[in-house]
Amino acid sequence: MKISTKGRYGLEAIVDLAIHSSEGRVNLKSISERCGISEAYILQIFLILRRAGIVESTRGTQGGYVLASEPSKITVGDVLTALEGPLAPVACITEKAKKNCGRYENCTARNFWEKVMNTLSDVANSITIEDLVNCYKNFIPRDTELDYYI
Repeated sequence: MKISTKGRYGLEAIVDLAIHSSEGRVNLKSISERCGISEAYILQIFLILRRAGIVESTRGTQGGYVLASEPSKITVGDVLTALEGPLAPVACITEKAKKNCGRYENCTARNFWEKVMNTLSDVANSITIEDLVNCYKNFIPRDTELDYYI
């Protein structure tokens, strides 16, 4: 299973929003510039995330986006499922598709695919946006010496 650019960019943009949320509402232009993603594409992503209840928006000059919940309460699974749909490696094991599959009951690989999906979902649901923000804040390459010039 591949996560599309929508899922990858959406997760990156949500982490950026969480990092900069202490500044108040964050506009999409600033997220776009920091993440190197087109503003139009981020707008499409954030419309989906707003409908899913992950972000909230306010219009106007003081407008922008904020997380609808604390970063500790939003999981990677929440974001990816909102943007990608079920985290299934094959379509036939999703709730909607398995009703239409005539081979579902006799599929010899079904247990394997369901284990893959459940493992992926368990991992995605165990990592919060706060975890990713902390990872970002703690990331300094170990082999890099920082030079400070004044």
